[in-house]
Amino acid sequence: MLKQILSITGKPGLYRIITPGKRTLLVEDMVSKKRFPLGARDRVVCLGDIAMYTVGEDLPLDVILDRVYAAENGEKIEVKSMDNDMLREEFAKAVEDFDRDRVYPSDIKKLFNWYNLLISQGFTKFTEDETEEESAEEDVKDESNPE
Repeated sequence: MLKQILSITGKPGLYRIITPGKRTLLVEDMVSKKRFPLGARDRVVCLGDIAMYTVGEDLPLDVILDRVYAAENGEKIEVKSMDNDMLREEFAKAVEDFDRDRVYPSDIKKLFNWYNLLISQGFTKFTEDETEEESAEEDVKDESNPE
């Protein structure tokens, strides 16, 4: 699910991949719905590839977003009024064991802003069910081997 959503360095917000091209990607701003191509020089990060540091094993962003959604009961987070300590306290409600030395308040603020944007776009679940993935893989196998 998050594999189709990008963050572009130097641009605010999040972007959805519309079509991948040979040398470009056609993306759409999730808020304004404006579409534009991204070239090879644009620096992008797929949200599905991001993980955050914890004391134990690093957690993928989709798991963290699900935890934040559960901790906030699906409500938006008022980020602008929070100082660094408040950001850490709010994040600790969802991820108690996050690494306080390597996860900076700016990272938490960005995560909360992304969370708010995704919630405003109708997202309620961020991880993909394994059964959905398995059934999609089986459908592909069935189509490739007609009997």
